[in-house]
Amino acid sequence: MDLLWVLYSMLTVCMAINMEATGSHSMFTCEPITLRMCQGLAYNTTFMPNLLNHYDQQTAALAMEPFHPMVNLECSTEIRPFLCALYTPVCTEYGHVTLPCRCLCQRAKSDCYKLMDMFGVSWPDEMECSRFPDCDESYPRVIDLLPSSDGMEESPSSVQRDYGFWCPRELKIEPDLGYSFMGVRDCSPPCPNMYFRKDELIFARYFIGVISIVCLSATLFTFLTFLIDVGRFRYPERPIIFYAVCYMMVSLVFFLGFLLEDRVSCNVASPGHFRASTVTQGSHNKACTLLFMTLYFFTMAGSVWWVILTITWFLAAVPKWGSEAIEKKALLFHAVAWGVPGALTITLMAMNKIEGDSMSGVCFVGVYDLMALRWFLLVPLALDVVVGVVLLLAGIAALNRVRMEIPLEKENQDKLVKFMIRIGVFSVLYLVPLLTVIGCYLYEQSRRAVWETTWVQERCIEYHIPCPFKVEQTSRPDIALFLIKYLMMLVVGIPSVFWVGSKKTCFEWASFFNGHRLQCNVV
Repeated sequence: MDLLWVLYSMLTVCMAINMEATGSHSMFTCEPITLRMCQGLAYNTTFMPNLLNHYDQQTAALAMEPFHPMVNLECSTEIRPFLCALYTPVCTEYGHVTLPCRCLCQRAKSDCYKLMDMFGVSWPDEMECSRFPDCDESYPRVIDLLPSSDGMEESPSSVQRDYGFWCPRELKIEPDLGYSFMGVRDCSPPCPNMYFRKDELIFARYFIGVISIVCLSATLFTFLTFLIDVGRFRYPERPIIFYAVCYMMVSLVFFLGFLLEDRVSCNVASPGHFRASTVTQGSHNKACTLLFMTLYFFTMAGSVWWVILTITWFLAAVPKWGSEAIEKKALLFHAVAWGVPGALTITLMAMNKIEGDSMSGVCFVGVYDLMALRWFLLVPLALDVVVGVVLLLAGIAALNRVRMEIPLEKENQDKLVKFMIRIGVFSVLYLVPLLTVIGCYLYEQSRRAVWETTWVQERCIEYHIPCPFKVEQTSRPDIALFLIKYLMMLVVGIPSVFWVGSKKTCFEWASFFNGHRLQCNVV
């Protein structure tokens, strides 16, 4: 072992001469320890190159990365002193090398080998315990330089427990991107979707694509009907047009997601950036950010315009406001309908809560983040439903009271009854899909933890991460739940076509095409 010291001393002297000649770091001076794992020990200076020929502490830090889980989980009281003795050796005096003793190496290895196998980490050949001196009085022991470990609990390697979720190497992301998955930073869910098979995802993508085309056609027809005769749709009916425009944009985004597949919602696997294909998060992907802004903004705006529609009906039915009086509040309606969704969208962007949805190909919120799902989807949508239903029922009750108490001509009675029926049918066609979407989100957020635990249990061996301990319940999501959710998110925009669907609309379109044909003949 004396020969080992001599060889190492000669090697470090040669390296120091070479480094001094090139203006690099010199080993003749002690330097502060910058490795976080080895800070806070009884010694705070080291020298480079270390015992494993790492020229600087940055290189040593990269080499120590696979051992971080073992140190954090404290699989052995000896693992941290042993690793630090190798990667950041004690700097005492030049020519005096302090090696970790063999028994320290053996205890660390024996205590942690099960956990290392779980994480897919092997014990390097250069750390083989036979290379180190015996633990006797003739060799200084590095463990003596570290804080006392008296009173520490038994090594947890021998105790089975739940280690929580550890991000697999394949899913780790660059720290500056701000990704997060299952509460672990710098980690992202896998792409394609972690819960479903490839054939299920293909079917879901085409299903969403077809529904988005149907919704886009219906809402576009409503908007074009409005453009043909703008004066026909006055308040209190005017909000239906803006409602249709919102869901026209929503269906357009889903259609774009169908065309893009997962090219925007997923990060492409790349050795230089991402080790595996992962879900896009945050605002660094401009296309994903644009899809998110459009989809979330118009989804929230559509629900707000429905509430404003119930407000205008209430004003027309209860205090008996006319179209002109309601129209005077149009500026306020627009400020609320576009301002509130805009503020929520900006807030989510500032919080970096954008997430790719590999099933639909779009980017949205709450796909994996439960907090964002609760506060930025469930709460706003539920609030819109409660306020809208209260105002709607109050308006219908007022109209029915007018019909019962005030004698009207039969023609006016029939018009009032038809108007109430249209309001009721339109509201049911809107509320049923929206309540279904809210129900799907509630069920999803209540089961998400079980789904994630089941996924970890199924993939922990493949990913070399700790498996869950004592899993009481396992469950996988049914793809039908997600298909219903997407269906209702898009179908909710279709009721607008029923409001404009009438003989008058047919006459207007016929007149439009006949007039256009007449103009062409004249030209």
